[in-house]
Amino acid sequence: MRAYGGVILDGMTDQEPALDRRAELSEFLRTRRARIKPSDVGLPDYGHRRRVPGLRREELSQLAGVSVAYYTRLEQGNGANVSTEILEAISRALRLTDAEHAHLLHLTKPRQHKKKRRGGARQQVRPALQQLLDAMEGVPAYIVGRRTDILAWNRAAAALFGDFATWAPEDRNWSRMIFLNPQVKALFANPEQKASDVVSYLRMDAGCHPDDPELSALVGQLSVKSEEFRRLWAAHDVKDKGHGTKVLHHPLVGELTLSYETLMLADDGEQALSTYHAEPGSPSAEALRLLVSWGTDAAAERSASVKDQG
Repeated sequence: MRAYGGVILDGMTDQEPALDRRAELSEFLRTRRARIKPSDVGLPDYGHRRRVPGLRREELSQLAGVSVAYYTRLEQGNGANVSTEILEAISRALRLTDAEHAHLLHLTKPRQHKKKRRGGARQQVRPALQQLLDAMEGVPAYIVGRRTDILAWNRAAAALFGDFATWAPEDRNWSRMIFLNPQVKALFANPEQKASDVVSYLRMDAGCHPDDPELSALVGQLSVKSEEFRRLWAAHDVKDKGHGTKVLHHPLVGELTLSYETLMLADDGEQALSTYHAEPGSPSAEALRLLVSWGTDAAAERSASVKDQG
């Protein structure tokens, strides 16, 4: 049986979770420690004479105010019975972001032994949310759920990214779209950043649901088929969905500079509304207007081409 970055690549079934929780915790702490330079925290840096990248365990333990033996056990994956105060001290010493701190808490949370689901039902979107999406004419928008699944979308989103209605449900997934479909990935002017973002979101999900067999199968599939995914997954970076700007190169209307917003749903923290809009009066606004006016006919043609490339 092969493993890569805490992921079991062979013999995966819905009875055998592929995400090793102890390995996840161990690798996450190790990679966070390795990225901190001694000079960042006022320690002498002896250059090539240092045998490890970043801080030594002893140095990190001193900064966090815990014993070396205690921190070593934690970095070896033993997260049982760790107090919140100690985790907060280690987070400060490692300079974790809010998302990374939340991920650490998930990884050290006591495991709850729940009955495993076989072929769990796909998340559902409330009808009122679909109505909201449909009412947002001219604004590409979709609902994203667990495992980076796209659960619902509007006409403008289909025109921008492809006619999701013609895709199989399992293909309506950002991770598969970015790593297994070159044509979708080529939409983004900075595909490397998009790939990194998608993996970071998936990592957050894995920290919350390490025993999810469907997530394990997705990670296993991508690990086998994409070297880029394996590399990014092994980095153990995590990130929350947020807001910013994306530049897209659309085959029909050319370059689009769009601002995006991600809004977590108040009644379901595992679903989020993502929207894209252009600056009023900009060339991108006109291009987006034209794209949406052409509608799903153009999107359907492009989707057929995308599926041929998948």
